[in-house]
Amino acid sequence: MLPRMTLEGLLSLKALLTGGALLIFLAWERLWPAAESPLLARFGHASRAAWRRLARNLGLFGINLALSPLVVLPITIWATGFELGLRPAWWGGWPGLLLDLLLLDFWIYWWHRANHEVPWLWRFHEVHHLDELLDSTTALRFHFGEVLLSALARALVIVLFDFPLSSVLVFETLLLTGTIFHHSDARLPPRLEPALARVIITPSIHWVHHHARRADTDSNYGTIFSFWDPLFRSKSRTRRWLTMPIGVEGRRERPLLQLIATPFERRPWGGRADAQDGAGLPTMKPAPRSSRQ
Repeated sequence: MLPRMTLEGLLSLKALLTGGALLIFLAWERLWPAAESPLLARFGHASRAAWRRLARNLGLFGINLALSPLVVLPITIWATGFELGLRPAWWGGWPGLLLDLLLLDFWIYWWHRANHEVPWLWRFHEVHHLDELLDSTTALRFHFGEVLLSALARALVIVLFDFPLSSVLVFETLLLTGTIFHHSDARLPPRLEPALARVIITPSIHWVHHHARRADTDSNYGTIFSFWDPLFRSKSRTRRWLTMPIGVEGRRERPLLQLIATPFERRPWGGRADAQDGAGLPTMKPAPRSSRQ
């Protein structure tokens, strides 16, 4: 049987584990970065651009941190308490938890993919992709609109499968820890990362997803497990190189207030910029799907 914990205990454990992972990778990538960049705030010698980037990412994170106990957590608690009675009795204990985690990761794969393929969802998700460097703070950088939409969509899945709150919070802990890891600029042992990538998403996989090339941005949607993309033919054939351009093709990074306003700006095609961005930079046409496996 799974050990019983109070809501406060589960939330405290989640905060401890994810906070610890964030501190570890913040230090790791600044002491031993995989890719050097003037945008990376290193110990003792951070550029102004690096400090501005850090302020943008932490600013977006701060909004979501305030929003979570006010909106996201109540939605999750309501959804886990709304039982349809469809969950069979055998679906419990440790096997049930593992199945819950697998199904929730399957859901997040398709939700992430929808955020790229549905134009009005991309408006919010683009804020995450406009970051022109990847490090552990990118894992904190999401528009509050995307966080709210994700909480509402997940609530429907929770109600449908009668996921218990413990399973959801364990999944969130793994999700946040994995997201910090695969966005990080930490230098990993050369033999370790290929071994991990067979099962979980690693920086070598997810950095390609942030490549400032449309065909690669629209690939590699996995978040925890790495087998969804090969299974559903969304894995990119591109391999990460350490100087690959990061961001959105044809778009540029923006100040914090403009990032908050980005989903609500007028665009000719209603979602993704197709001809040029606000700075007049040309946008290349999407590469053919043959770039995927």
